[in-house]
Amino acid sequence: MITTSIKEAASKLNENELVAIPTETVYGLAANAYSEKAIRKIFDLKKRPLKNPLIVHIKALEEIDAIATEIPEAARKLAQIFWPGPLTLVLKKRPEISNLITAGNDTVAIRMPNHKVALELLNTLNFPIVAPSANPFKSISPTTAQHVETYFEKENLTVLEGGACTFGIESTIIGFEGNRAIVYRLGSIPLEKIKGAIGELESSLNNDKKPNAPGMMNKHYAPQKKMVITTNLSNEIALNKHLKIGILAYTQPILNQNVIYQEVLSNVGCTEEAAANLYASLHRIDKSACDIIIAEKLPEYQFGMSVNDRLKRAASA
Repeated sequence: MITTSIKEAASKLNENELVAIPTETVYGLAANAYSEKAIRKIFDLKKRPLKNPLIVHIKALEEIDAIATEIPEAARKLAQIFWPGPLTLVLKKRPEISNLITAGNDTVAIRMPNHKVALELLNTLNFPIVAPSANPFKSISPTTAQHVETYFEKENLTVLEGGACTFGIESTIIGFEGNRAIVYRLGSIPLEKIKGAIGELESSLNNDKKPNAPGMMNKHYAPQKKMVITTNLSNEIALNKHLKIGILAYTQPILNQNVIYQEVLSNVGCTEEAAANLYASLHRIDKSACDIIIAEKLPEYQFGMSVNDRLKRAASA
């Protein structure tokens, strides 16, 4: 059920129910971060493994000290620069933060969303929320209220309308080990900006067994159709000419009789626009009559790195 009532959404959350909420990245499946009863409902509804951590969403920078401890100077600097916004920080957790949220890790992921509706909702609550993407585990993330409604229509989930998500892919996640800053997930803040703020980063993007943060599993963000990635659409089309082909192109459509459906992420070659359009395009192409989705790899800079990360995980066997 889609609603514009913040009061209704807050009432549900206060009753330990789940509510799908808009953020600037994707729609999240929100629950009271201090209610294990509510948190378990997230894992059950999404069919999400308990080993995959959640992100705590706060309404003000000052709340970070109520969630985390041992906060490095670099983490505070990033929060001051990028919050509210699509940056998640992984920090040592306080004892009152449930191990359900952190998947048993001694660290917790935290962010402050930059969306008017999400912040208005948070400001009506006396607790932070956890909010992974509002979709079944491993499926395409939702960037509109209707995407969420389609996924959970039978469950009659309350979905708070907030328009289409502006960034369209999840937050960038940065953690810290000693004095080292580590990127755990590529996302809606390019690494160039993070490096400009705090210097060089190490990388740890994949961990199926015990992830430090969401989005680290090899298969994720996946359509139901088979998907492959290529730097040469024409060659890949030729290899799959016996199939009905759907194309996810970066800058321009391709003319080929085997292509029955296609989406273009950015006519002007803008990686940020491509990222914003990625999931909505994947939702549409997955509903088409194609047998296979062929996705064109983006240039490996700025938002292109984040889009390619999502494409790689979506196409993982």
